[in-house]
Amino acid sequence: MIKVGLVSLGCAKNLIDSEMMLAMFPRDRFLLSNNSQDSDLIIVNTCGFIESAKEESIQTIFEMAGYGAKIVVVGCLAERYYDDLVKELPEASAIVKISNYDELPKVLEELTGENGILPMNPLRRVVSPSPYCAYLRISEGCNNFCSFCAIPYIRGRFRSRPFEEILEEARDLYQHGVKEISLISQDTTNYGIDFPHQKPNIVDLLKEIEAIGFFSIRLLYLYPSEISDELVHLIADSKQIAHYFDIPVQCASDHLLKAMRRHADANKTLELFDKIREICPDAILRTTLISGFPGENEEDQKETIDFLKRVRFDHMGCFTYSREEGTASYDYPDQIPEDLKEARKAELMKIQRKIAYEQAKKQVGKIYSGIVTGKGKNEGEYLFRCAWNAPDDIDGTVVFHSPVALKEGDLVKVKITSAFVYDLMGEFVSMCE
Repeated sequence: MIKVGLVSLGCAKNLIDSEMMLAMFPRDRFLLSNNSQDSDLIIVNTCGFIESAKEESIQTIFEMAGYGAKIVVVGCLAERYYDDLVKELPEASAIVKISNYDELPKVLEELTGENGILPMNPLRRVVSPSPYCAYLRISEGCNNFCSFCAIPYIRGRFRSRPFEEILEEARDLYQHGVKEISLISQDTTNYGIDFPHQKPNIVDLLKEIEAIGFFSIRLLYLYPSEISDELVHLIADSKQIAHYFDIPVQCASDHLLKAMRRHADANKTLELFDKIREICPDAILRTTLISGFPGENEEDQKETIDFLKRVRFDHMGCFTYSREEGTASYDYPDQIPEDLKEARKAELMKIQRKIAYEQAKKQVGKIYSGIVTGKGKNEGEYLFRCAWNAPDDIDGTVVFHSPVALKEGDLVKVKITSAFVYDLMGEFVSMCE
């Protein structure tokens, strides 16, 4: 049997593509291998979003090539730099752009000498890394064209997936034992904007997915200016949709927001977070910031710091600005030196660590319902995900002790007993009914 390995880099949207790729291979002739070193064929699903991701992708390709397998390069890097990679990457047996994924079966057949490789299909996925949790992509591309972002040039303009197609995939995931689902896209809040009369929209979609019966539904990547009161109320009133708002704001300086081509200003965004906390008092708030955007000065940094202290996010990520070819900000004047970018990022993270610890301490005494995601380091310890923390450990970890033997995928109630900067500790209360 031909052994196939796959390395998935970048975001959850890439992971979904990887899961569909794994399902392309008939099991009677192909063996999916977790060990790249003994694979005959390795697919590297690359990220091309920012400089650090591009470097990781190239390094991974070189590493995989060292194992002697045939290498197929796909993903965002392949889409963005196809011509360059063809010229400069002889280590790759094939390079396939995202826009040419319909050709991937033929390419793989030619490389393996085997016929019958299936096309990519959202209803055929090898859900990873856990069979109990999955991402569900609801749209592709983006129309915002933020001045720092290459995504519209990689993934194209915004395209909502058909309503019934999404529901069919959701039902399929549920029938295969998925208990926790995270809805993702580049612009989740705008789902349906390209439909006649903007119907169905994200609220309509969520209501239908709720009816399927998932234990937990999570929304990721909400664009601040597009979050409606109706959506906030739906989340607040739901027992299935996590009271978790992932809203990247990038910064809190109005002149930088304008330069970033963000459709928001700091005051309106503050009002949004106030409204969310008023309507949904137990809301968990997460954001992402960019430090060192061209033209950023000390006053801009102070405004963002004041914003952090005012909103008090439970979770925050921060990236230094990456100057990306083809984006509007690439040619902006007043580019910030790397050391200053890093210094400002460190300052923001230092402030956020204090806020995060204070917010985490507020969780002590609360009882959360969630899913067991694995075992801890010590006997009787388990890992746990609930409304407080999103998948992929971006929000830290919840570790709890249980006198009852549990397994991954079990639904349990846990009382939070102590807090650290990013992690929580708890004790088992009961199984969920």
